[in-house]
Amino acid sequence: MGRKVGNQAGFCLTHFLPDRSVTVAPGGPLTPGTHESRNNYFAIPCGGGNWNIGDRASVGIFMFGNGGMNTEFATNFFAGLGAGTAPLGVNLEQAFVSVNFSYQVNDQLSLGIAPVLAIQRFSATGLEAFAGMSADPANVTGNGDDWSTGLGVNVGLLFEANQNWSFGASYRSKIDMDPLGKYAGLFAEGGDFDVPAVATVGAAYNLPGDRRWTVTGEYQRFFYGDIPALANPNAPPLGPLGTANGLGFGWKDMDVLRIGAVFRANDKWTLRGGVSWNSGFIDPSSAVVNTIAPATPVWHASLGASYRINERWGLTMSYTHAFMNDVTGSNPALTGVAQPVTIRMKQDEIAMGMTYRW
Repeated sequence: MGRKVGNQAGFCLTHFLPDRSVTVAPGGPLTPGTHESRNNYFAIPCGGGNWNIGDRASVGIFMFGNGGMNTEFATNFFAGLGAGTAPLGVNLEQAFVSVNFSYQVNDQLSLGIAPVLAIQRFSATGLEAFAGMSADPANVTGNGDDWSTGLGVNVGLLFEANQNWSFGASYRSKIDMDPLGKYAGLFAEGGDFDVPAVATVGAAYNLPGDRRWTVTGEYQRFFYGDIPALANPNAPPLGPLGTANGLGFGWKDMDVLRIGAVFRANDKWTLRGGVSWNSGFIDPSSAVVNTIAPATPVWHASLGASYRINERWGLTMSYTHAFMNDVTGSNPALTGVAQPVTIRMKQDEIAMGMTYRW
């Protein structure tokens, strides 16, 4: 919570390097071969500050970005379905600004609440083959950037049971975004593309034999199933694209498990590491539709460190690798035949930041 952070400001920049590809087997209308996305680098900034108020309260503001659903294929492998210009791809960028208020109820319990403003930008190109399936064919593809905003709230608590054990929990509500009108014929419910709710619980244990070590564990759930644009199936029975029961990405709710460790080597250096596993959210039957957003990794591993320059300034850095994973499936209802498609992705992230305390 904010009282633990203290009076502090910081800025960070994440270098996000995804590697996405699609392999289409011969024997159907989709263009066979392996197609690689040309978009493989994104810079994602974050930053904010926290101020203590009196002995128990604090207020902070924090901005962070979200990306990854950003693809650009030189070959439009959907063109065989009827039409399609190049490049083929989508771009989704999201930014979140939260104003955090926390209050330390007693020596063990702290509570927090944070209204969240979300801003997103979306564009799609090369999806002409899907216009004939839409209730609004003029607003499926090639309409440039569209923007939308929405509001949500994040609540959380921290309970420090004793010197060794701490427990935390948080919940961010679904963020109801304004519809993307330029793509009202692509996403379900007339272009409605909301941000799913997220719930998290975790624990930290300070080793009593060597208090330089802390071991952490976390469980997180993303409620993709509550967002029709993401969760709607992509096989009959379906309504036209853009309607309430129109074609979606077929995403399921996703569970994430994380374990990690922190080692405070000395007054200057703190080292961190961990791994995470997720349950996945794309079934083989949804592989064809998810070619434009092949988010397939299951395992992640991270290493990081913080360096205290002096009493006020500090540096932090981390590296995360998402291991290659693929999903293979077909969708005869969409392509006419059972033409197998394999989607795959791996990614690297390098984050660097600086903090200032007062």
